[in-house]
Amino acid sequence: MKKVMKNSFSHGILILAGLILTMCAPPADTDGVDDRETTRLDSLRRVKCPRLMSSAAEYYKNRDWESTVRVYGEIVDLGCDREDPEGVYLYYAIAYEYMGKFDQSEAVLLQGLQVMQNNVDLRKRLAYAYQKQGKIEEQIAEYDRLTLLVPEDISFKQELAELYGNQNRYADQIIILKEILKLDPDNENAQGDLANAYELSGKDPMDVYESRWIKNQGNISYGLDFAERLVTADRPSEAVNVLRSVLNTDGTSRIAWRKLAEASYASNDLEGSSDAYEELMKLDPRDFRVAIKISKVNVELENFEKAMRWADKAVGTSDVGESLGQKGNVYYKAFQFCRTSDISTEDKIIATLAMNYFESADAKGFGRFRNSLNWLKDNEVLFGKPDWFMMDSKRKSQGSISPRSDCYSWVKERLEKDPTW
Repeated sequence: MKKVMKNSFSHGILILAGLILTMCAPPADTDGVDDRETTRLDSLRRVKCPRLMSSAAEYYKNRDWESTVRVYGEIVDLGCDREDPEGVYLYYAIAYEYMGKFDQSEAVLLQGLQVMQNNVDLRKRLAYAYQKQGKIEEQIAEYDRLTLLVPEDISFKQELAELYGNQNRYADQIIILKEILKLDPDNENAQGDLANAYELSGKDPMDVYESRWIKNQGNISYGLDFAERLVTADRPSEAVNVLRSVLNTDGTSRIAWRKLAEASYASNDLEGSSDAYEELMKLDPRDFRVAIKISKVNVELENFEKAMRWADKAVGTSDVGESLGQKGNVYYKAFQFCRTSDISTEDKIIATLAMNYFESADAKGFGRFRNSLNWLKDNEVLFGKPDWFMMDSKRKSQGSISPRSDCYSWVKERLEKDPTW
């Protein structure tokens, strides 16, 4: 029994000693293996990388995109991208672009950006890859990063502003456009886009139009735009001042003279409107519609002599229905202004002249004054056979008649005797 116990104790001591020896033994020499592998790969890279890089460049030059991406894939797998990571990932991605594989171009660029997070060229290509795939939000995010990476580069801000505008994100677009104008206050495209963004967002763009005009008074289109906005905002008097400044810069602008006439009219300056239209007529004497405009304004001014003079010029330039109708309207408005409570012979002469021109205009397809024509026919105000019969023989002997009252003293035209009288 003692012998058995002794043997068991001795066996336990041996096991314990073995465990201690095992625990204290040094680990396997793995560092040596890793070092040898690193050395082997470095040696392999020194030999293969220059060849692969040369082959990739040659394939790229020859536009062999399949071979280009295959070789660049080997370059990345082998780790040859360590020397020039930007060149490798950039041309690797571009090769995929030429193949129309923008999703794979995106994957390559994202891999490259893990190594070069702030590389501008790679992010530009990534934004392009997103664009071609219709990934608008991702494209916007990339341009947003680019504006932060290169804050002085206006081109990235312009791209971002355009993207925001296309997505109807006008508040964001306005912020970026203002950043552009801080860097380049005279940027005309940004000024125009900012005004448009304000308008589309429902904000008042007036300050933008005003600032653009003040800073670029050599560009009359900005003044014209500003003036038009002022008129739309029911501020025609201010528009008149802007348009006069425009004409100081270019007195031959027909658009400016036309807008000045319209703005003056809107601000109730009828004489100023007439003057502006007359200046416009000097630039284009054959525009009979401008002559009609002048005639209409002077009818409102109750300056019938001048109104008729310009109506005659309109007819002389083009005897279309519109011109003839305006001449009839001058007579009609003068008749309404001058007529006595008991319609006089002179009133009837003018009313009949108005009717004649209204009928001539209607015959040429211009029926705007048809209601006035019908009123004249329905209200016994026309000169007829009984009126002719009652005239003194001296007036009859002339075969025509003209009014004699002071209110119609400007009338030069005579009413011819009807053959049936």
